[in-house]
Amino acid sequence: MSQTPESSRTTASASAAAPPPLPPPHRMDPGGGCPHAANARLLAAGRSVTEVVLPGEVPGMAVLGHEALKDFLSRPEVAKDPRHFTALQEGRIPKGWPLHTFATVPGMTTADGDDHRRLRSLVTKAFTGRRVAALRPGVEKVTAGLLDGLAAAAADTGDGVVDLRENFALPLPLSVICALLGVADAHQERLHHLSNQVVSTVIAPKEAIAANQELVALLSAIAADRAEHPGDDLTSALIAAREEDGDRLSQRELIGTLLLTIVAGHETTLNLIGNAVRALCADREQLAAVRSGRASWADVVEETLRWDSPVSYFPFRYPTEDITVDGTVIPRGTPVLAGYSAAGRDRAAHGPDADRFDVTRADGPRHLSLGHGAHYCLGAPLARMEAEIALAGLFTRFPELDLAVPEAELPRHASFVGNSVGELPVRLRPRP
Repeated sequence: MSQTPESSRTTASASAAAPPPLPPPHRMDPGGGCPHAANARLLAAGRSVTEVVLPGEVPGMAVLGHEALKDFLSRPEVAKDPRHFTALQEGRIPKGWPLHTFATVPGMTTADGDDHRRLRSLVTKAFTGRRVAALRPGVEKVTAGLLDGLAAAAADTGDGVVDLRENFALPLPLSVICALLGVADAHQERLHHLSNQVVSTVIAPKEAIAANQELVALLSAIAADRAEHPGDDLTSALIAAREEDGDRLSQRELIGTLLLTIVAGHETTLNLIGNAVRALCADREQLAAVRSGRASWADVVEETLRWDSPVSYFPFRYPTEDITVDGTVIPRGTPVLAGYSAAGRDRAAHGPDADRFDVTRADGPRHLSLGHGAHYCLGAPLARMEAEIALAGLFTRFPELDLAVPEAELPRHASFVGNSVGELPVRLRPRP
């Protein structure tokens, strides 16, 4: 049947009014890599909220813009409990999925409401301002010892080059968090290896399952030892709280809390220290600003958190109903990544020079790299203190410290969750 002029006009009008097609989803690179170029492209295209493809072809979304992320993290209709992860509940997510542990580990980061408040209150006691301040002498002592070891390691090499990540940025926060938890030194290396596999987004399913099982077994053994030989540490306090009315903690929640505390308690600070060192070595004027008193080491830490967030995309949150964030609908049950590295360089929030590292920066909103809302990072005061002490000690002891290879040649950490390099070779002093 032929169309009348009226029907032709109606069809043309409807076609003209149709919304433009959505851009293709952003495919997350399981191998990690530097996130900033992709973030900049997405934000420049107006995609402060974007569809993504997660490992295993799992569909999800990411919130990248500063204001959009702040809004999203504050929404009461956004949950952390994996019961709201539709694909997981429908059996479409295998146990060997690289992000399975992030999504399912029982603890604060996967709890909501009363459960979240109960679990958080048990750990909060270990991270009060008073408790963190009391840790300062110990952190300073560990830092001094590691600086001595760093100098010795550099002296033992033929070219004076040493891996700062392995010899300084890693052992400092790892030893501090393990001491806080009452974990013996003998377990530290294995705990880091296993936690590194937990945060990897490129790990094979079989390896992911094996690492998770070994980590749970090791933490269970540590908890059993603390139960038999309690001390003045967080693990002993958690075990004691399990027996108290109103603060009961299941064995699964205990192990999950230990896992999360160890991973978050050292991986984030490790990346923070390494990222700050790289930034200062790349721009010696910023280092000069600190030495002249125009900026402080605290300023360095905050600018590093904004400019090169130690966590790039943090999994997961799930809308409990369809929600709209900055004009984009996020369907109920979608796994959503919090794009901290993107939000830190969002020009709409931090100005046209958002991609410039500037320790004297005074204007603009506070970064979101340690979270926002109910799930704000409990260990933030400790991470800030450790990083300030580490950077001040490092550049006071070795004022001419510099990268031993060009920035572009540094191998990236194999994860889009953590944002760091896998090695950080430095030369403590110029070549003679």
